[in-house]
Amino acid sequence: MARILIADDDAAIRDVVRFALERAGFDTVEAATGRSTLARFSDTSPDLVVLDILMPDLDGLEVCRMIRRDHATPILFLSSRDEEVDRVLGLELGADDYLVKPFSPRELVARVKAVLRRGVASTASPEPMLRHGKLLLELDFARVSWDGSAVPLTATELGVLRTLMARPGRVCSRESLMDGAYAIDKTVSDRTIDSHVRRVRAKFAAIGAVPIETVHGLGYKLSACE
Repeated sequence: MARILIADDDAAIRDVVRFALERAGFDTVEAATGRSTLARFSDTSPDLVVLDILMPDLDGLEVCRMIRRDHATPILFLSSRDEEVDRVLGLELGADDYLVKPFSPRELVARVKAVLRRGVASTASPEPMLRHGKLLLELDFARVSWDGSAVPLTATELGVLRTLMARPGRVCSRESLMDGAYAIDKTVSDRTIDSHVRRVRAKFAAIGAVPIETVHGLGYKLSACE
């Protein structure tokens, strides 16, 4: 039974989310502020976080940023605003999905299940290990490294990288990356995939690596990784 942390300062929203998720068979824990979300995250080690953006003391974007320092736990943002800047910023910070209020409880459950399945799919492969130059992806452990240095990726980011590594030397279109990263839920845009690729690049850039090249007008491919 997966455990979901519900973080929202609105008790009514938490009740709706909790009822929908528990009815679907999930275990839930709750938090009403940004700081209490971090505390509950540390105490309960959830499998996924449903995270409101507008919360007291620390907003959801900052909470996401702090979680992403050390953890790849999937995060699904809730927001009362349907603005592209919010969506893109949330994805850039490491969110796996985004849902606008008011939302359908059924859609919420479907998206939670899709994100969790992507995490499972990211390690499901007949090849337990993919290697390309200094780049190593150990699928059984959902672990990525560059020349021995670990690079923490989220489940969706692993899906993007796995798709590229499965086709070394070939250009992957945004559509093929969507198929690899969103094997269950494909209702995403080109802009979303670009955001995930930028996050992967930024994490590798922090250790001086450049594993992904842009092929303008076509998509992305692996670099030489030497």
